Amino acid sequence: MNIPKLSDRAPRPWTARRVPVNGARLRVLVVDDNHNAALALAAYLSLEDLESRAVFGGSDAIEVGIAWVPHVILMDISMPHCNGYEAARALRRHTRTTGIAIVAHTAFDEIEVRRHLTDSVFDGYVQKGWPPGHLLALITKLAQ
Repeated sequence: MNIPKLSDRAPRPWTARRVPVNGARLRVLVVDDNHNAALALAAYLSLEDLESRAVFGGSDAIEVGIAWVPHVILMDISMPHCNGYEAARALRRHTRTTGIAIVAHTAFDEIEVRRHLTDSVFDGYVQKGWPPGHLLALITKLAQ
């Protein structure tokens, strides 16, 4: 059986390292009330050389989003107390965060998302479980 060595593998078609924004690493805020999911996704993004942070609710997303001003926020929709929709609207109203790309990162399917998101508070949506390469490509595209 011929198992390829790491050095034999083709390089990935892109990496976050190749697409800085104004000379800085891409900053991504992961918001999810599932602590393990948020921490795991933020850790993965860090491995891909993105600067990432995880928070666990909508109120924290507002606070950290205003203070840190990430390029992209991956926002869970269904969270207690302050859901993702409310947090995204609050961030859109603040002058420091007007240029942030906010993506609904949810387990809802596209039909449910479109039914619930009646205005343009989100720049798009990603269903949880998307292949990591697709998620990274979307983050890179939105950050530009």
